[in-house]
Amino acid sequence: MMSPATHARPPVDARRRALVLAVRPEVDGGAFPVKRVIGDRLEVEADIIGDGHDLLRAVLLDRAPGQAAWRETELAPAGNDAWRASIELPALGLHAYAVVAWVDTFGTWRRGLEKKLAAGVEVSLELEEGALLVDAARARADDPVLAQASRALRERGTDVALSDELAAAMRNAAERGHVDRSTERFVLVERRLAACSAWYEMFPRSTGSGGAHGTFRDAERRLGYIAELGFDIVYLPPIHPIGRAFRKGPDNAPTAGPDDPGSPWAIGGPEGGHTAVHPQLGTLADFDRFLAAARSKRLEVALDIAFQASPDHPWVTEHPTWFKQRPDGSIQYAENPPKKYQDVYPFDFDSADWEALWSALKDVFVFWCERGVRVFRVDNPHTKPIRFWAWCLAEVRGAYPDTVFLAEAFTRPKLMYALAKAGFSQGYTYFTWRTSKHELSQYATEVCRTDVAEYFRPSFWPTTPDIFPEHLVHGGRPAFVMRAVLAATLGASYGIYGPSYELCEREPRPGVEELARNEKYELRQWDLEQPGSLRHLLARLNQIRRAHPALQHNRSLVFHPTDNDLVMCYSKRAGDDAVLVVVNLDPHHVHRAWIALDLPALGLASDETFQVHDLLGDARYGWRGARNFVEIAPEAAPAHVFEIRRFARTENQFEYYL
Repeated sequence: MMSPATHARPPVDARRRALVLAVRPEVDGGAFPVKRVIGDRLEVEADIIGDGHDLLRAVLLDRAPGQAAWRETELAPAGNDAWRASIELPALGLHAYAVVAWVDTFGTWRRGLEKKLAAGVEVSLELEEGALLVDAARARADDPVLAQASRALRERGTDVALSDELAAAMRNAAERGHVDRSTERFVLVERRLAACSAWYEMFPRSTGSGGAHGTFRDAERRLGYIAELGFDIVYLPPIHPIGRAFRKGPDNAPTAGPDDPGSPWAIGGPEGGHTAVHPQLGTLADFDRFLAAARSKRLEVALDIAFQASPDHPWVTEHPTWFKQRPDGSIQYAENPPKKYQDVYPFDFDSADWEALWSALKDVFVFWCERGVRVFRVDNPHTKPIRFWAWCLAEVRGAYPDTVFLAEAFTRPKLMYALAKAGFSQGYTYFTWRTSKHELSQYATEVCRTDVAEYFRPSFWPTTPDIFPEHLVHGGRPAFVMRAVLAATLGASYGIYGPSYELCEREPRPGVEELARNEKYELRQWDLEQPGSLRHLLARLNQIRRAHPALQHNRSLVFHPTDNDLVMCYSKRAGDDAVLVVVNLDPHHVHRAWIALDLPALGLASDETFQVHDLLGDARYGWRGARNFVEIAPEAAPAHVFEIRRFARTENQFEYYL
């Protein structure tokens, strides 16, 4: 007796003989979007197979945000059952794409006809079969080419059967029966600032004179300096009212004096919370003026969004269920042992009133977007639910698709990557602690060259107000120069905490990885004209970044072997533009090395003579072939940023390609 299972229907239409096995790029099987920016092309590859020897056809479908209709682009075979196509991404937001494949009945017939004609085989039946295929196509498309071809095929018109004109008409009228379609994937398209940007962090309250608390008007006068340095974004730590309860004193002292300003991250007081500004900085109108002044200098303003509250925040009394109550009735303050932040209450995302909390937090972004802010640095996002961020960032982008989000998440790698998948445009990295050639090359390759780069965009920061690494404490000015060059050239996005960084401030706070006299807890006065400032180096680095498209992307990063573990060499290339960076990782000693260049990565031929022009020191060297020598004295210049210049022979002399 036959098993009942024998009579079960197949789970899919068995006539779907084409099979889409894989689509690239994708993140976690299409669960999260890949990322691109306006101006990029999305290169899509799919593995498509079919049984037997019939030909296949496939198209890439894509749909821009807000569009109902799908756009089609033909996929072309690329060998080994891979098919490829590329499309423009014309709008900001979330684009959908999918691959559809089917058996190409007419193409298979035509190929068979060609073979039989070449072998001298009788083809009258084949021509009749072709005529029937054309007749079926005429029912789908009113095309005179098809009508003429139907008659010609029945009159044994082999020239018509093999014509490009008929092939094109049949492709346009093809029957897409029994197609296989991939699940939809998505690509998040952002503006270029999301992928390439230079950030400058500044505390506006430290822009006053004579020890006075700075205002937005004072900070406005600093904008010219930052613009001259060539940064794209001026990032402000929280600008909101600061609570008085448990206010911290200098260097995180548990008790504050009457004039201590407290930490800007202890957000909220009687004057308001996350949508108010600290009264000593000025008013919202003063902030609007600061924003306009920044725009006039081609600077964008990034605000720090820290979802936490001081005990004095209005929400603590208005919405007590948004905070976690301890058994004794107190609210749990924030901790990162051994650090304690008694002046900060974290929100309780498990609250019974979580929907209202989520909505209120989303509205914080919306409030500042309505005032014209489009860039946000988000504090400690890894301490909030990933699903909250996926929802919140999508909601904000739905209304303001040009918004850029930087995740300040020094946490476990997969959690950092999960935040990127949830929608953050950029993320902080482990660059700060990577110091050896092996560590730097391994980590930069991971975030720039592997599949991680499809969704995670690294932002390299040598220091932050929270973190000051030991190698800068002992390395002196050459270490600051070296780390700035690495940050600005390894990654398309980087940032510095200024003016502390360009002034090479390096007195550590004992026992913690922070600077003494930490600006998080006190006002600072900065002498921007101080001798030894790196302001001119930073300006030159940013000028180089803007002039060279090679440095505006990450995926072309290539490391070139050297015979000295303290000399690192890497390059980036975009078309004819190639930049080669050589860095002495030892800030104390001169080092020499032979470099083994990957010439194809630089667009150079074997044994080709070329010039390397140091864009930092303006020195020029003639090199030939893969093996070349460098010597780097850190006190003079711990790094070279070389522009590769090729020679072109003319009738009388060699000239450089520019």
